[in-house]
Amino acid sequence: MTGVDWAVLLSAALAAGWVDAVVGGGGLIVLPTLFVVMPGLAPQTALGTNKLAAFSGTTAAVITFARKVPMRWKQLLPAAALAGVAAAAGSAAVALIDRELFIPLVMVVLIGVAIVVTARPSIGVTLATHPPTRRKAILVTALAAGLIGFYDGILGPGTGTFLIITFATLLGTEFVRAAAMAKVINCGSNLGSLLFLATTGHVLWALGLSMAVANVAGSVVGSRMALARGAGFVRIVLLVVVTAMVIRLGWQQFA
Repeated sequence: MTGVDWAVLLSAALAAGWVDAVVGGGGLIVLPTLFVVMPGLAPQTALGTNKLAAFSGTTAAVITFARKVPMRWKQLLPAAALAGVAAAAGSAAVALIDRELFIPLVMVVLIGVAIVVTARPSIGVTLATHPPTRRKAILVTALAAGLIGFYDGILGPGTGTFLIITFATLLGTEFVRAAAMAKVINCGSNLGSLLFLATTGHVLWALGLSMAVANVAGSVVGSRMALARGAGFVRIVLLVVVTAMVIRLGWQQFA
């Protein structure tokens, strides 16, 4: 690769780290950029290299959020482990999934997310009047970790977004705390997918580690901005990213 290629990829990783820390969706920046710069790259190798950078960024985001946002570690750490196992299974099942049907389904879900967030502006901006029971919180967190973790292993982009909107709508969690919770689980799913792809030889380590440094920098800045500017800022970025994801996936599928 040329120096320009390296600059493009590192810039993409930096931007993806920022977006991922705030609302998720950074994979929609990195993965297309990898394919543009390296057209012959195998999809699994692109995914594995991105996971190395993404895992580093989500880890940095977790550390940043944990300093300011109370974390229910006894609930989140087992969920992160479950997400890791589910993501590894998803990465193993990549070849079995019919993407001609899968991507449109993801688009429909994203459009639904945008409609719900737009129609109910209170979601994620204020805490629920009646907090969920402990049993409900554990159940929702575990199901989100398993199902969305599996999706992260197969495709990935928007994993953090789906987790945030799940916690905001089903648990009444405000967006900043939901983003913090999402980063813990996303960290687990990134690690699970990375371990599987690494053991099968689908990681470009030199490139991935370089992108990881840029991703961490973007992630720290993004998480600090989310903490400083609050739920309203996260809500706006969420709507922008969801719209961009729908457009990008639609272009990829139908153009």
